[in-house]
Amino acid sequence: MRNTASLVTDNISELLVKIIEFTRSRQKILTQNINSINSPGFVPKDLVVDEFCSLINNAIDEHARSQRLMFRDTSNIKFGDSGKLDVQPTVDNCAEKLLKENRNEYLEFQITKLSENSLNQRVAAVLLRQKQEMISIFE
Repeated sequence: MRNTASLVTDNISELLVKIIEFTRSRQKILTQNINSINSPGFVPKDLVVDEFCSLINNAIDEHARSQRLMFRDTSNIKFGDSGKLDVQPTVDNCAEKLLKENRNEYLEFQITKLSENSLNQRVAAVLLRQKQEMISIFE
């Protein structure tokens, strides 16, 4: 996989790279949730999507006010000094309940989340690619 940090050229690119990194991390976790369905003692996890969205929205608001991005860390999401995104998965209580009650619904739930996550990743990647192409035209 290409290093997404090398694609950062401005604030919008940086936001899109963070979204791509978040969705890549989430994809790994959701895939593990599907692959581990028969593992004894397995507990499904997920990333806190609402928290990430809130952090991105706050960064956009800060950009609108001051023309700079400011990412704030939480206990589950950290924006490192070098720009590396560090996310901590949490137990997905809803998925855990579904896994115990109805494995088919659990799988459907995970696949739906995986599809949604993939769409978000593709949209961010396409927007970033278009932005990079626009920048190269003007250089």
